[in-house]
Order: sequence, then C-alpha cells, then structure tokens
Amino acid sequence: MSTRPAATEISPVYQRYFDLVPEDDIQKAIADQAKKTAGILRGISEEKAAFRYAPGKWSVKGVVGHFTDAERIFGYRTLAIARGETKSLPGFDENSYGQAGDFDRRSIRDLADDYEAARRSTIAMLRGIPDAAWSRRGVANEVPVNVLGLAYIILGHERHHLRVLHDRYGV
Repeated sequence: MSTRPAATEISPVYQRYFDLVPEDDIQKAIADQAKKTAGILRGISEEKAAFRYAPGKWSVKGVVGHFTDAERIFGYRTLAIARGETKSLPGFDENSYGQAGDFDRRSIRDLADDYEAARRSTIAMLRGIPDAAWSRRGVANEVPVNVLGLAYIILGHERHHLRVLHDRYGV
C-alpha cells in the first residue's frame, strides 16, 4: 500500500505519531526504519542502556521494551482489523506493561534482537495484507482506526520514542 491516509482518517489521539511519518510508501518506510533502529540499538552500551534521565522514568531499556511491546500490540490490531474483526480491541496500560516486562533485567542486545524479530513480523504481515483490507475500519482502545492508519501509527510511535531517546537520553 502506498497511499497516505487523509488526516481526517487519523484520530487526534494518534495524530502526533502520524505527523512523524511524511512518507507515502509506508511498507518501505517501515522496512527502512527497521535497519536504522537496529543500528541505533546495537550501538548502545549496557551502561547507557541502564540510564534514566530522571527518577521514576524508564531506562533506555524500558523505552526499547515499550516500543517493542507497542509494535506487537499495534500489529495485532492491524491484523485483526485487516481480517475483518468487528469487536472493539482492548487498549493497554504502557506503565503496567513496562513494569511487568522487567526490561532492565535483559541485556540491550537481547532487547535489540526482540525488537528486530517483532519488526520482521510486522513487515511480513503488512506484505500479506490484501489491497482491499487496507481501508478496513475497526475500533481499538475505543478509537476508530483503519488498517493503513495503524501502519502509520506503528512507525510514528517508534519515531516518537527514538526522538525521546535522542533528546532526553542522549542516544
């Protein structure tokens, strides 16, 4: 799919992520970003990965674990809606997931491997979505969304957190 969704198709809840993706070819952009993100993650030392910019904030590992969890959750939403799911899909509490994920116990290399596996899965799933399914609409986290919009959210969400890693963590 290479047609950018109209701004009116994106809920204001997700607008900040959508705005971070200027590309029209979302599948290519997601694949290209995977290489860039993997390179960034592979360049982080264990010492840097444990850094928190303020008390109570996630470590670098926590941020990486979060955007990998979100990749899977947004991916599931994409798959479900593409397949015609009509039930409202649940939201998730990123702080509860982050705590339960206990990302600080894992090495940054392991988290990078996990991210790459999740992104490869997303890329393969998107490649298999039939043309007619890209415009299918559903509800996730009580917000209307379509399949194409979710693909943009997947990439924009990651870019948001990469920007946070750069600006607040010095990554």
